Amino acid sequence: MKQWQGIAVAPGVAVAEAFVLSSEGFRIPRRAVAQDTIEAELHRLDAAIEAASDELAAYRDEVSASLGRQCGGIFSAHLQMLRDPHLREEIAALVRERHDSPEYAVSKVMRRYVQVFQNLDSRYLAERASDIFDIEKRLLRHLLGLPREELTQLTAPVIVLAHNLTPSETARLDRRLVMGFATELGGAGSHTAILAEGMEIPAVVGIGPFLTEVSGGDMVVVNGDDGYVIAQPDESTLERARKASKEHHERSARLAALREAPAETADGVGVEVHGTIEFPAEARECLQRGGDGIGLYRTEFLYLGATHEPTEEEHYSAYREVVPTMGQRPVVIRTLDLGADKMAQLPGPEDEHNPFLGARSIRLSLRNLDLFRTQLRAILRANASGSVRVLFPLVTTLEELRQAKTALAQAEQELERAGQRPRRVPVGMMVEVPAAVMMIDQFVREVDFVNLGTNDLIQYTLAVDRSNREVAYLYNASDPAVLKLIQLTLAASRKRKIPAIVCGQMSASPMYTMLLLGLGARHFSVPPSAILELKKVCRSVSISRCKAVAARALAMDNAGDIKRYLREELRKVVPELAG
Repeated sequence: MKQWQGIAVAPGVAVAEAFVLSSEGFRIPRRAVAQDTIEAELHRLDAAIEAASDELAAYRDEVSASLGRQCGGIFSAHLQMLRDPHLREEIAALVRERHDSPEYAVSKVMRRYVQVFQNLDSRYLAERASDIFDIEKRLLRHLLGLPREELTQLTAPVIVLAHNLTPSETARLDRRLVMGFATELGGAGSHTAILAEGMEIPAVVGIGPFLTEVSGGDMVVVNGDDGYVIAQPDESTLERARKASKEHHERSARLAALREAPAETADGVGVEVHGTIEFPAEARECLQRGGDGIGLYRTEFLYLGATHEPTEEEHYSAYREVVPTMGQRPVVIRTLDLGADKMAQLPGPEDEHNPFLGARSIRLSLRNLDLFRTQLRAILRANASGSVRVLFPLVTTLEELRQAKTALAQAEQELERAGQRPRRVPVGMMVEVPAAVMMIDQFVREVDFVNLGTNDLIQYTLAVDRSNREVAYLYNASDPAVLKLIQLTLAASRKRKIPAIVCGQMSASPMYTMLLLGLGARHFSVPPSAILELKKVCRSVSISRCKAVAARALAMDNAGDIKRYLREELRKVVPELAG
């Protein structure tokens, strides 16, 4: 049994066979080979070795002729290893003695070789691990036949293990068959993590190198609550994981009964729970779970991977998919919240060593006003069919906010000159940097609402890159400094009588709901999957109790103590959500 710790990004526990996603996209079966078919399976193995050997010999000759014998020698070394009788016997032994499929046996043996090479002190030899991967892929391709099972062609439940998953790959995962996933790279705020939570697929990211220690077909546990992955679990561990997974599904079924119930506290205080969405299709999920609106509609998907700047019509079309669906429920549309380093359409900065502190979000929009006004015009047009609000991200200074409002006014004028009469949209700003909190008393005089973005607020307050696994342990929503900044923002908004929508991972965690209610939060924006959980907590507590919890937490000076206290308080009122 092997266990790795990573970053939990989507809750739940999943148990299934591993689908190790390489660039080839192989699905490696671990079926039990019947005794009377062992010889036939070994014949398949020998045939695959022979075919792969012929292929390598041809490559060796072609490369030697065109690039010289030194380059051709790479394939000579591959060929020598592939034809090594010892290698063949190791693979065959797993088929004969453990009745593993040849595909599984090949992967198992080759991955063990990779580990040996990677653990050697010699950097040169460690780098030869990629050669072994190449031989493994070549053998598997011949064993499986040339057709390869891609993620979109799965036929049985799996847990996807990958070096990394792009947002588009994640969005295409079949939720009926992909029980969970884990990746070597990634962070808590990545779009892949956001998608996983929205799709309700248990996920752990940022584990670091671990794929060489897992073979396709291994039984795997992904715990998206506590952020760990277990390969080849023993029976007791497997039983606990299956029990946790079952309890998670049963809890979801019970929570579904709260869909039509208001998020009202036990002493009658109304709370609004909105949905945070990444793609238009998620709006319907918010309604199905009884969401009060869309508290944060991220629009980055329109830019990521695109080769051209999104047109006004492309923006408008995306917003029109959401706004009419929500009727008169509010839809908060956030303007572009990316750095130039993520946008192929714009020239990247020449000296962008730290994108989180560079030309991104509102800064980038204000430097590219034509792009900015294009998005603003589409938002204004979409307001005609519903109740739209516009949200400016990463506002740090009053000057930035005023420039953004000027750009909005210019967009209104452009539409009026084109014969349209857009309705005014309420204007909000993200509060996610300490500078904005320090000036919050002035900011709230110039906006109609604020969104308190806890992800970036924690990151910038604690000087922690939440996607860096080396310092991820310092990224803590319970830190006393973070709590005091949240308290200041909520107090200023309440004094000015404007809504303060708390969003980010902190708002979606039931562990922090009582604290946030006690600090004065009455508006939340969370992934659709978390709406019912927050409703459950709200309906189980009184504001007086929440204020007592908040006061106690604020009196503590240690993040770990605060977190343990909040978990224990949650366990007293809603034990099934306390973990």
